Amino acid sequence: MAIRIITDSASDIPQDVAKEWGVTVLPINVRFGDEEYLDGVTLSAEDFYHKLIETDEVPKTSQISPYVYAQEFEKADEAGDELIYFCLSAGVSGCYQSAMLAAADYSDNIHIVDTKQFCISEYILVQRAVNLRDEGKTCDEIISIIQEEMKKVHVISAFDTLEYLKLGGRLSSAAAFAGNMLMIKPVITIEEGIVKVIGKARGSKKSHNMLTEYVTNSGGIDFSKPLCLAYSGFSQEVLTKYVEDSKAIYEGHEEQLQYTVVGATIGTYAGPGAIALAYFSL
Repeated sequence: MAIRIITDSASDIPQDVAKEWGVTVLPINVRFGDEEYLDGVTLSAEDFYHKLIETDEVPKTSQISPYVYAQEFEKADEAGDELIYFCLSAGVSGCYQSAMLAAADYSDNIHIVDTKQFCISEYILVQRAVNLRDEGKTCDEIISIIQEEMKKVHVISAFDTLEYLKLGGRLSSAAAFAGNMLMIKPVITIEEGIVKVIGKARGSKKSHNMLTEYVTNSGGIDFSKPLCLAYSGFSQEVLTKYVEDSKAIYEGHEEQLQYTVVGATIGTYAGPGAIALAYFSL
């Protein structure tokens, strides 16, 4: 009996990386006006940011349908395999409810886990599960370990602009205008499955310092487990500068750093120029 691991594109795991890991990444739907795309499949991260910047349409994302989940669950059921779906937080999406609805028609070998995360914090939880699977852990052991270790997963992000929070309806036009005039950079994390703003810094240097302070205050990074850094937009330059400025944290562990691009789920609100770090704390 094999163990199948699936997740969704809110994890920002590229399809080529998923293939290497033996993981299925189900794409979330992204709509620009009348045009609908599959995140990471028919719409690359680069194309997403081009559309975000060049069109007047505010993108909308929608949950994966129960039918799509049922197709994956049926494959596992027919093969007699166990399947674990590591789902983006139920606090921000209906994907968890859709998956639970679909799973009700199948055997007890189908397991749905609310990671209470999304973006690269979901990424590292899935990667950790893959490592456990490859170590020979059983399905129940993987789920038990992940649910315990979720408590030590952290993600911290610095946005470059407030403009896309405004366009997405998460911030008033007046607040966005004032914040951009003052070069305010919001610093956010995920707590209890939802986004939480933990600070507002004047300028990039101070926002990067807030990221470093957050890592220190959380107890530091457990480099024995996966960690991931990400950027939004077209260039990794800002993220590279952050890593260079934070040598005290990463020195001696450079080979363990992995990078990805923030996709549509968070990119819709972050816009280009954001950076993020996800890790397990000690």
